[in-house]
Order: sequence, then C-alpha cells, then structure tokens
Amino acid sequence: MKSAPRRWLILALLMALCFISHLNRLAMSVAGTERIIPQFNLTPEKMGWVYTSFLLCYTAGMIAGGWCIDRWGPRKTLLAMGLGSASFGALTGGLGFGLVGTASFLTGLLVVRGCMGLFTTPLHPACARAVSNWFPAKHVSGANGLVTFAAVLGMASTWPLFGALMDWLDWPGAFMVASGTLIAITLLWGIAGKDHLEQMPIREAGVPDSVQNLPAGRSPLLSRSLVLLTLSYSAVGYFQYLFFYWSEYYFKDVMHLPTVQSRHNTMFLVLALGVGMPVGGWLADRTQRRYPGRMGWAMVPGIAMAMSAGFLFLGVAAREPFWIVTLFALAMFALGASESSFWQAAVVLGGPRGGTTAAIMNTGGNGIGLLAPLLTPVISAALGWQWGICVGGIVGIIGALCWWGIDPTGPVANGPRIEPSNP
Repeated sequence: MKSAPRRWLILALLMALCFISHLNRLAMSVAGTERIIPQFNLTPEKMGWVYTSFLLCYTAGMIAGGWCIDRWGPRKTLLAMGLGSASFGALTGGLGFGLVGTASFLTGLLVVRGCMGLFTTPLHPACARAVSNWFPAKHVSGANGLVTFAAVLGMASTWPLFGALMDWLDWPGAFMVASGTLIAITLLWGIAGKDHLEQMPIREAGVPDSVQNLPAGRSPLLSRSLVLLTLSYSAVGYFQYLFFYWSEYYFKDVMHLPTVQSRHNTMFLVLALGVGMPVGGWLADRTQRRYPGRMGWAMVPGIAMAMSAGFLFLGVAAREPFWIVTLFALAMFALGASESSFWQAAVVLGGPRGGTTAAIMNTGGNGIGLLAPLLTPVISAALGWQWGICVGGIVGIIGALCWWGIDPTGPVANGPRIEPSNP
C-alpha cells in the first residue's frame, strides 16, 4: 500500500477511536441528567462527583499513560485503552441492571467511572504521537485537528445518539451497545493499526522531522514552554468541561427549555467546538509557515482563546435563547480553533519523549478541567448560573496570555541543562 493511502487509513482509525471513545465518555452526563438523577434521587452536586471521579482518575494516570506510549508505541497503548475503557463502560450499564443494590449504587458508579477514566488516559497523547509518526511536519497540525474534530463529533453525537439508545433500550442497555461498538473499533485498530509507515525509515521512537535534532543535554520535561503550555491547556479543559457536563442542565433546568431542544442546543455547541478544530489546524499550519518562530505558533491559539472568552461573556449577557446559544457556539468554535496547536506543540517540545510531554500537558488540562463539573454547580448555587459560567471565560483569558511565553521553535527552550549519560 502506498504511503498516502496508508496515512489516511491510520488517520481514519484514529478518528473512529476518538469518536466512539468520547461518546462512551460523555454518555454519563446524558444518562445522569435525563435518567439517573431523577431515578435515584441524586442532587446535581452528587452527580458532579460521578463526573469528577472519571476525570480525577483520567488525570492521575495521564503521565504513566504517556510513558507507556513512549515505551510500547501508540498501537499497543491504544489497543489496551480501548478494551479497558469499553469493559468499564459496559460495567456502568451493569450497575443499572442491578449489579449492586440501590444503597451501593452511587459508590459503584464512582468506582466504575473512575476505572474507566484510568484506562482512557492514553487516548489523545497516543493519537498525537501516532499523527507525528505518520505525517510530515507541515501537515501535523491539520491532521491533529481532524482527530480532535472526530472526538468532538463523538461528543456532539452523544445527545441524539445515546439519547435515542436510552429511549429504545433504557440507559443500562445503551451503555452496553456503546461499549460493544468501542470494542469492535478497537479490534480493527489492533489488526490494521501501525506505529510507523513501513516504507519510511524507522527513526528513533518515530520522532517527526521537526524534532530530530534536539540540543544535547536538555530536558524536554523541565522547559518553561511546557509549563506554560500545560497551564494554558488547563484553561481549555475547564472551559470545555463546563459546557460538556452542564450545558444540557443549564438549558433544561435553568432556562426551562424542552428536553429535545436542550439536547439539540448542547449538540450544536459541541459541534461548533469540533468544526473549529480542523479550521484552527489549517490556520496554524499556514501561520507557522508564514511567520516562522514563536509568534507563528502563538497567534492562532492565543487569539482564538481570547475570542472564545469574549463570546462567552456576551452569551451570558444575552437574554434571548437564540442569541445565548449562538454566542456560546461561537465561543466553542473559537476555543476549538486553538486545540490542534496544543497537541502539535506538546509533541514537538518532547522530541523522543513526545508521548510523555503530551501526557503532561493533558494532565494539566484535566487537572484543572475536572474542577468544572464539581465547582460549576457550587458557584452557581451561591452566585447564580451566569457567574458559574463566567468563571470559564476568566480562566480562558488567563490561558490565552500563557501562549505569549511559549516557544515550540526550540523543542526544549528554556529547560535546565542535564548531563548526558555515558553510552
């Protein structure tokens, strides 16, 4: 098979894995809002802990997941990720079928969703590493944009697809079907997926051309740019999780819109985020070529994140549902335009340890992001839902400012020197 078709095959498999993995992941918020909260008389705060249990374990295992990517490669790591994540997704449905008693249901849900989060940790770092292994540097940001777009398309599809499955099979059966689909796609990846393009020379750990010549004696894990990149991605995580987990609740229970309309509005927001990702990747590839150096890397993500915060504030100030949804969608679109730059920069900064640096960045994104499902209802109960949402915009502005200190043109810029080991 020629190199171009094989690249597209790998890209399609990565996109399929991200699509169904994120549908399985976000299905919990749909089931929680529409079935589990009323069925088990849970408060939003208690349900927030269920969402956060996934994110806590997802974050805690991220760096170990990055080490696995660099040690065993993206193919084996993604195979383990898919099978493990699907198993605990099916166990989520098993709880609804009476696997534990009603008194232990909440505890069981916390444990099962936490374990699912742990197995899901390598998903995005492994996909970013695989893209960097397979694609030339001038196309990496665009390819990453397509992979992250597929993830968001999976999330956006959760409300209509998983909602329809719940209407047909109830929520436990819906989890079983979704998990079985993830197993099938994971097995396809295990059969057809590869770490490298076989016709290409196998370079050290599959490192892309842009990071082959690292300065001797520098540690990519201790660079100022990686610290700032991680802080900035933390802002992205908080902003995204706020909308992923609470937008349907906001439309349905705060704005008192019908359930079907609330589903569609939430899907529209997440789709807007996804559409922004390949657009931002396309812009980033061209901006980096036109403006070599730090500014070329910072322009698209920095400006996009600032715009996303501005649109969010305007949406909170609006009163008509049409304008609220439209402005929130523009905020999500702008935020999505920043996404692919993060993954490309993380792998470039890491060089041979690109899986680990991508995992460190994603740890920050989820470490702060996981606070959104938990803090949003708490802040909203004290100050109102408008303030609960505005916090996401404030965090987004801080994240945008971080980009002006990030310099991926030097893979380990500003990192302290370390002594090379003896051969």
